[in-house]
Amino acid sequence: KVDPDEQERRKKQNSKRIRGQNKSRPHMKPTSYDNRRLCPSIIQERETKCVYGDKCKFIHDVAEYMALKPADVGEHCYLYDTFGKCHYGLSCRFARAHISADLKNLANEERVKAMEGRTPVRNSLDKDLQWRLRKKVVPFTASDAYMKTVFKGGHKAGEGWKKAATAENGKARCLPFGKLQVSQENLALVKTIGPLTDADVIKLRQCEKKQVDFKDKLYLAPLTTCGNLPFRRICKRFGADITCGEMAMCTNLLQGQSSEWALLKRHESEDLFGVQVEGCFPDTMTRCAELLNNKIDVDFVDINSGCPIDLVYKKGGGCGLMTRTNKFEQIIRGMNSVLDVPLTVKIRTGVQEKANIAHKLIPEMKKWGVSMITLHGRSREQRYTKSADWDYINTCSQLASPIPLFGNGDILSYYDAMKARETEVSGIMLARGALIKPWVFTEIKERRDWDISSSERLDVLRDFTHYGLEHWGSDTQGLEKTRNFLLEWLSFMCRYIPVGLLEQVPQRINERPPYYMGRDYLESLMASQHVGDWIKISEMLLGPVPKNFNFLPKHKANAYK
Repeated sequence: KVDPDEQERRKKQNSKRIRGQNKSRPHMKPTSYDNRRLCPSIIQERETKCVYGDKCKFIHDVAEYMALKPADVGEHCYLYDTFGKCHYGLSCRFARAHISADLKNLANEERVKAMEGRTPVRNSLDKDLQWRLRKKVVPFTASDAYMKTVFKGGHKAGEGWKKAATAENGKARCLPFGKLQVSQENLALVKTIGPLTDADVIKLRQCEKKQVDFKDKLYLAPLTTCGNLPFRRICKRFGADITCGEMAMCTNLLQGQSSEWALLKRHESEDLFGVQVEGCFPDTMTRCAELLNNKIDVDFVDINSGCPIDLVYKKGGGCGLMTRTNKFEQIIRGMNSVLDVPLTVKIRTGVQEKANIAHKLIPEMKKWGVSMITLHGRSREQRYTKSADWDYINTCSQLASPIPLFGNGDILSYYDAMKARETEVSGIMLARGALIKPWVFTEIKERRDWDISSSERLDVLRDFTHYGLEHWGSDTQGLEKTRNFLLEWLSFMCRYIPVGLLEQVPQRINERPPYYMGRDYLESLMASQHVGDWIKISEMLLGPVPKNFNFLPKHKANAYK
């Protein structure tokens, strides 16, 4: 006979919700689905032969490659239809749309001419800069000058450099806060090139920097994995005002890692765009800010001091910065001193569940020169399980005034947004709500519930795959990468309950529905929490999966067995 206490314990264990990340999940790289690839010299139809000759690891025999290549997915190539030419040529999985009988890549000259001079995506990493970053020969003059002030003891705890532009004999200069004498012979000799401009002598004051109007905007949160460029394009189309790139590690950016720099890319449709960086030391963060300021086109730079994951927190980054106020101040002041665009900060209520500290930090951040603050109404320990504390967000927004403060947490409908706007926040940030239903931006702006049909949702997913093929490529590698990100997004989108089926409007973000049947087969399929059904939806848009395909979502809460 089973002991009743043991039975009760097992029941609780089985009913406990799975949390965290699937760290041991099977991870298949997109390259593993296409082992035998065609040489780039043939794909790009270069006049010269492959420089690697017989040592090249790719296939040079076109007939052999065509025999091995998987079947085409569709009749029309989105890249060819949009740009007039598909640069993936024979390797494209929609190649029959633009490959002639003699296996030559065709081009629509009229369309190509119309697209001339247009740069749809900016902020790419060029090879020369990548080489210089890897060799550590990129100069960081402004960052080094700031760090000298920190190491000389001019940046004590609770103090800092207060820039006061004073006119003396017709010249402007910056003085530190406190008495600090710097003799002329101690100043480092700097080799100069070209004429001396006003910008070299006088640093821009806070009020002279580029101004961004954040008030009453809808802000799409920087979302790791799912907040990629194709997804941001979808949200822009539905009415998002501000977009931000995924969190990038400052050390990886300084090392010139291509994968990290890809997170900074900006599409032409993103009219108000920022990048988010993470780090825990003032020297690396200041250098990273100077690098971004000189090399990429952004409207603001955001510091991530709200990331709850252990990998970041244990190093002192993310939420860890909230408890390291001296370092946090040095980072903010340092980045502000080298940036020509506004600096924003994203924080949580605190680290521990019942020990809020944001209200203590916000008045200090105002002094440090932050242009905007975003507050997620949960602590690090709470993660996403408890409801966001909007009363506390309201209190903090009053403390932050006149600096704009955006509230974040639990916004999934027009009703949630209206309730949030009853507080004194300057705007609203949406994260999981946008992943579950990206049309929430339209609902908020039009003040209505949208009972979107399953076919309309499939069209949204189809547009995402088109943008994905444009961004990651239309060959096998790019197609499978698009599929992977589509499946990650579907692991959130399956939580959406159609308005027409709700017993009570609106749907709450942390409520999980029981299993239900939709109004048609596609709606039922989209409501499924089984990975196999998400793969079926991906096959409708991107063709059959490879034989060795395997997928498990990043978050355990999304992986129902």
